Amino acid sequence: MAYALALGTVSFLLAVIWGGPLIEFLKSHGIGKMIKVNGPSSHMSKMGTPTMGGVMIILPVLLITITLNFFSLLGMTLLGRSILVPLGVMVGYGILGALDDWEGVKGRRKGEGMRARAKFLGQVILAFLTALMIYYGLGLRVVAIPTIPKMIDLGIWYIPIAMFIIVGTSNAVNLTDGLDGLAGSIAAIAFAAYGVIAYLQGQIYLTRFCFTVVGALLAFLWYNSHPAELFMGDTGSLSIGATLAVVALMTGQWLLLPIIGFVFVAEVLSVIIQVAYFKYTKSRYGQGRRIFKMAPLHHHFELLGWSETHITQRFWLIAVLMAMLGIALALV
Repeated sequence: MAYALALGTVSFLLAVIWGGPLIEFLKSHGIGKMIKVNGPSSHMSKMGTPTMGGVMIILPVLLITITLNFFSLLGMTLLGRSILVPLGVMVGYGILGALDDWEGVKGRRKGEGMRARAKFLGQVILAFLTALMIYYGLGLRVVAIPTIPKMIDLGIWYIPIAMFIIVGTSNAVNLTDGLDGLAGSIAAIAFAAYGVIAYLQGQIYLTRFCFTVVGALLAFLWYNSHPAELFMGDTGSLSIGATLAVVALMTGQWLLLPIIGFVFVAEVLSVIIQVAYFKYTKSRYGQGRRIFKMAPLHHHFELLGWSETHITQRFWLIAVLMAMLGIALALV
């Protein structure tokens, strides 16, 4: 654990040092956030803030993990494959997110990004390849259930379940990434929680990886705290979400992901409920109605008059409590 925490510190230092030059590079090339007109009007002031900041998170994690596990990766030992899976997912979804960010900033669909179908298809393909790697490459196909000592073997059903978790979590983090410091802080807490769970289960390699990610996320928050100088964009949100899902799957404690990632789940559910209720009332009454003032959930509280910092801090407190509960359930 001491080594893992030290890696987190090194990751933070590497990321925070090059954060400033990265921001200047993005500004000089006009890679700034396009704000949608259907969002809260207060967000219009964020127009042009550098995006694609997920690169700031991915590169230090990539550099540190490859350096520390070079020989394991070279020999493709079980440890090498175990590290390669979350690392590959982070890079793969990072590239997909970067394409989406670039399309929304410099491409034909400015302010929109990739078409939803193309983006979703990319997520599904990557999730399928990842699920196959976990199932066949690592031989993992189990789930841990609190109070039951032995893990349950799911057999071939593990693959579609893993795909659903990976795609769902990547989109959940993406939806949460709407306020300064929100997605990054919640993700850091979730990775720290799973780092502790991995440590308790003797998965030291996974513990080190988790805290390396935590360090990079904290460095990103240095520049993303309100008022944000940098946004992670889909480059960061998709990769962080998918990687968190893979870490949860590798611990076998993925049933705890909705608890540890409670805020992410709440954000997704708010969108699903809002859309479903709007369509239902429109078909029945001829006019769509809404439960929330705006979805995802953080926008609802914004329109209630809460400041960005209040929302972020209160969601952060909830995330800490739920992470504590998740770790406790992993010990049962």
